[in-house]
Formats: sequence, C-alpha cells, structure tokens
Amino acid sequence: MIKNVHGNTVDHLGEAVVAGRYAVGAALPPEPLLCAELGVSRTVVREAVKSLVAKGLISTGPRVGTRVLPEEHWNWFDPDVVAWQSKAGLTPGFLRDLQDLRRVVEPAAMRLAAERASAQDIAGIEAAFAGMTQAVHSGGDYITHDLRFHQGLLRASGNRMLQQMSKVLSALLRTSFEISTSRPGGPRSSLHLHRAVLDAVIAHQPDTAETAIRELIDGAHQDIEEVLSSRRHLPKLGKPASQLKAA
Repeated sequence: MIKNVHGNTVDHLGEAVVAGRYAVGAALPPEPLLCAELGVSRTVVREAVKSLVAKGLISTGPRVGTRVLPEEHWNWFDPDVVAWQSKAGLTPGFLRDLQDLRRVVEPAAMRLAAERASAQDIAGIEAAFAGMTQAVHSGGDYITHDLRFHQGLLRASGNRMLQQMSKVLSALLRTSFEISTSRPGGPRSSLHLHRAVLDAVIAHQPDTAETAIRELIDGAHQDIEEVLSSRRHLPKLGKPASQLKAA
C-alpha cells in the first residue's frame, strides 16, 4: 500500500524513535528542522507528532516540548509500532514477549475456530495449506502461505479482537517462519502439524485443535531459542520473504 505524505512522515519519525535515534527523554528536533529534513509542511509534522503521541511513543507539553517516552509507554498492540521494531531489529526480549503472547492467544483462538469456522474460512485455510505444500515440494514462497494459514485460523475464531491481534502476531510468525525455513527440512517436517490443526478445526474438535497448535508453537519456540542461544543474527523483516528451493 502506498502511503501519503502524512503516513510517510509518521513512519520516518516512528522508525527513528523505535530505532533509538532519539534517546528516551530527548526532545525531537524543532518543527522547522523537521520540515526542512523531510520536505513537508508544519501541518504535516504536527499531525505526525499527534499520531506518535496516540501510539505512546512521545509526549508533548508546554515548556518541555516533544520528548521520547520509555518503551513501557509504547502501544505494542499497534501494528505500526511492531512494524517499526521489526525493521529496527527484533531483540531477544521482544521476541520472547511475542512468544508468550502467542502461547496465550493461539490455543484459545483454535478452540474458537474449531467451534465457529465457516466453510469460507476453511476454504481459505485449505488454500494457504496447499500453497505451503506446493512450496515444500516444488520450491517458492512458503512463508507467505504460512502467514495466511495462521491468520486465516485467527479470522476463523470469529472474534474481532483476535483478528486484530493477528497483525501484532504477524511479526513473530514471520520471524518464526524465517528461522524454521532456514533449517534443513524444517518446513517439510512441520506440514503434518499444520494439517493436524486444520483437520481438528474442520472436524470441530476444540481439544484436539488446541493440542495441535500447542505442539506447533512449541516447535517454533525451540527454533527461536536455538537461534538466540547461538547468537546468530535474527532475520530482518524489511526484506521479501525467503524462498524455498525445489526438492
């Protein structure tokens, strides 16, 4: 999606804050400097600042100006904040927080999906699984189909809040899939686990669906912890998804 001048300005300033280019408690540059740097009007800068205030990244006030807030004030359920953190680099603490969130959210969502999934929901998830299978056997974009698989399951829960949360979880899912895809045989070995989740949802078996997704999450957790303990570089999410090679 192409963003307008306002969206691009919000992105530029938000990425700068999350990446630490402005220290906690530091003031953002004065409006005239930001206007000159970004080539935008004062109105655009002011509206962008309001957006960052709403996301908890900065605060404004008389005499103190516009200052960067500590991370605990940031709205981590805002997809923009997660995207900026992903672009700046996924830290071990951030990844572990997201793993904890996934363990809490996805099992409950699978139970709901097994109870509520419509024929349209299942068709979409089946298509995503078919794309994953095709990528494993013939090469291609496994990660995008894997994301669609999990996002489809969250949509199938029929809960609007869980559906919105999928935007936050996507950062963790993308990282998990990048790590798993880099392991020899990783995607192939996890296909049967994805199939088990989908079959349980189709059969309307909440207990089985919850058990299956927990097994899948535990495997992803182990993959990420192995990478963290090895101190290898975490994948950057600003690039296109990795492609599988044909078997």
